[in-house]
Amino acid sequence: MFDLLDSAIHVLAQLGEAGALAPADAPAVASAVPPAGMTAQQVAEAGGMLHFISQSDIVGKTLFGILVIMSLTSWYLIFVKSFTNMRIRRRSNNFLREFWAASSLEQVENEITTHGASEPFAHLASHAIHAQNHHTRYGAMKLEEKGSTGAFVTRTIRKVIDEETAKLENGLTVLASIGSTAPFVGLFGTVWGVYHALVGIGLSDGVTVNRIAGPVGEALIMTGLGLAVAIPAVLAYNGFVRSNRVYLARLDAFAHDLFTFLSTGQQAFESSGRVRRVKIASTKDE
Repeated sequence: MFDLLDSAIHVLAQLGEAGALAPADAPAVASAVPPAGMTAQQVAEAGGMLHFISQSDIVGKTLFGILVIMSLTSWYLIFVKSFTNMRIRRRSNNFLREFWAASSLEQVENEITTHGASEPFAHLASHAIHAQNHHTRYGAMKLEEKGSTGAFVTRTIRKVIDEETAKLENGLTVLASIGSTAPFVGLFGTVWGVYHALVGIGLSDGVTVNRIAGPVGEALIMTGLGLAVAIPAVLAYNGFVRSNRVYLARLDAFAHDLFTFLSTGQQAFESSGRVRRVKIASTKDE
């Protein structure tokens, strides 16, 4: 595994050096660089992160690999959850419009049966309507169904909200873990690299500022890499938490209106006497 990593580092160092030179120097680079890739001496002369990774031991390369895996995982979760949340919110807005435009609960139930409950609002409405119909028709047949119809519907609604909350929070723990641990992984890589750099400098002759600044500066790259991994994960985690909090507040308000409608056959009213509707945000705002 580490041999493949060394080969990839050598190829990237070759490409980086060729891209940094002016176009007029391109023929010279082509003639100076061996076709098989850069040697260890050429990588050492190039310096930078690739030089640091190539000369590090198994611990340094392992830490670098962990940071790469963390970065790939966080960006995968960011893209997947962003796409999933946008799709769920768009479907929720469509369902709310169809729900309040329906003439009866039977029509809503038929629509859910036909198209399926593909988002939390439809899932909540389907379970609440089914719970009321089941308890009204058959009564309390099991221990979990004991109590009045309203109590049974309330427990069903709360259970569905808890399930949807768990689904929305899926993956957030990983983002939070990456955001909190990546800087320390990078810092540990820096400490380990500085330690080995100072040991190598102490064993060599003629210690100068240039011999110290180069290895120590290269070791600090691990700290920067750890921050580069952590910052997107932290920002994405905060964004998802806020988005989920707003969405769950809308779901809880809809659950209140739905329970009131199932209990009384009327929509919930505010103190002013106006019908309280769940706010349907536009797709752009989501």
